[in-house]
Amino acid sequence: MTTPSFERPDLANVVEGFSKADLDRLPYGVVRLDRDGRVVAYNTAEAELSGRGARTVLGLDFFADVAPCLSGPDYKGRIDTAIAAGAVDIEMGCVGDFKDPDGEYRARILSAPDGGLWIFHQREP
Repeated sequence: MTTPSFERPDLANVVEGFSKADLDRLPYGVVRLDRDGRVVAYNTAEAELSGRGARTVLGLDFFADVAPCLSGPDYKGRIDTAIAAGAVDIEMGCVGDFKDPDGEYRARILSAPDGGLWIFHQREP
């Protein structure tokens, strides 16, 4: 498997067919949400780099139970606006997570074919 670049325009389409093992090999965080906002995939890099660790997140509401800090207008609000417009393709800078409240990282949020979302977080290890 060749690691797709975080910047790749079609990143969501490329990883759509990846296995859990393939997602776990990626050096950046990957979260896959279903159309109801529940976590269906959460890779090792996201667990480690965010500081969330091995706590189970599958099946949980991402914005209510996993990352409520991202449920505000600057993150989820932008996603909701994009969904209402028909497609999500957002890139933004973010600050703070479980591990480092002041740490900066990049986020990409892209539509998934089934109406869900792919969320990618790139942090410095």
